[in-house]
Amino acid sequence: MLAKISTRDGYGKKLAELDNPNIVVLTADLAKSSGVKEFVDKYPERFIQVGISEQDMFGIANGLGLEDKIPITNTFAAFCLRGHEQIRLIAINKSNVKIVGHYAGINLGMDGVSQMCEEDISLFRTMPNFTVVVPCDALEAQKALDGIVKINGPCYLRLSREPGAVITHEYSDFKIGKANILKDGHDVLIVACGLMVNEALRAAKMLEDQGVSATVMNMHTIKPLDKEALLKQAQKCKAVVTVEEHSIYGGLGSAVVEALSLSKVPIKILGIRDEFGESGKSAELFEKFGLTAENITEYCYDVIKFKDRSSGLREVDDIMKDINGIDKSLKKESPEADKIRVAETRVSNDKDPRNRITKMTPQQKAQMDDVLNKMFGGKRK
Repeated sequence: MLAKISTRDGYGKKLAELDNPNIVVLTADLAKSSGVKEFVDKYPERFIQVGISEQDMFGIANGLGLEDKIPITNTFAAFCLRGHEQIRLIAINKSNVKIVGHYAGINLGMDGVSQMCEEDISLFRTMPNFTVVVPCDALEAQKALDGIVKINGPCYLRLSREPGAVITHEYSDFKIGKANILKDGHDVLIVACGLMVNEALRAAKMLEDQGVSATVMNMHTIKPLDKEALLKQAQKCKAVVTVEEHSIYGGLGSAVVEALSLSKVPIKILGIRDEFGESGKSAELFEKFGLTAENITEYCYDVIKFKDRSSGLREVDDIMKDINGIDKSLKKESPEADKIRVAETRVSNDKDPRNRITKMTPQQKAQMDDVLNKMFGGKRK
């Protein structure tokens, strides 16, 4: 059975091991909850307890980051929203601040909706100059901390309180901005981050038992996104499902859709719908909000069906060529036939400066009717 430990606890242990005199840790009255107590006991001279004043914490960190220090702020992801203006100034200044958002997502359970955060990835991903990292387990959280400390610029590290399975190893590759393939397949690509990576692996096993081959990609860095690896795997599988413990708006799914917007690959986004979390046991909340391996497999089946249905459809550019009166079959005809076609479709620039077709021949109208029928269906009269 896989060992379970929270990404917060993995982070706290690694933080205390970083022997860097430039690191300054700040909290907003949450030293124990954010797992930095060990660092505080070891390096009290490099710890600042700001109190319940997140705006001040981010403002102080901004100044420290501009003075060759490496400030690491710690508070709940939900409370980062209080300091949005100060965080924006950090981004504008490109200050070397590391913001750690604890208790992110719905996994914290019984603490309730006011302390959950389903929109933090969106906030930081759309902030210029920020790097955004969402580790999948405690070991990866430690590597992520190492990675962001070495980056000169603002970073956001998203952590969970709920203990999760440790699915990586000490020797597992980790590099900011480079996705990891945890399982190789060819039918569907599952792109996941955070605690949902383990659920994606479970889903891949369930799919495999049903004869469906899935690639599982751990997209731990949301920004900068590993577009090269994403496009390569998407082109291989021809169908994509994204999975995140975050709103379907502005998070991992949005980033993947943006990156693959011209690839013509069907994509489905699994995440938290347009709603807030609620109080309850973590497992029950994941079930209620549809963040389970079973939900992932359902999404995979849906997108694979769409892929199979669309495989016989013509490419969009071919359809547009039909709309514009370009018949591919004429390419093989004689030059005389080509001259006739051009003569039929040519419009005088004197009549229409935008060179539109103002009058169609019967042949063109029949061709247009055929294209519209293929695009929109319905009975032809």
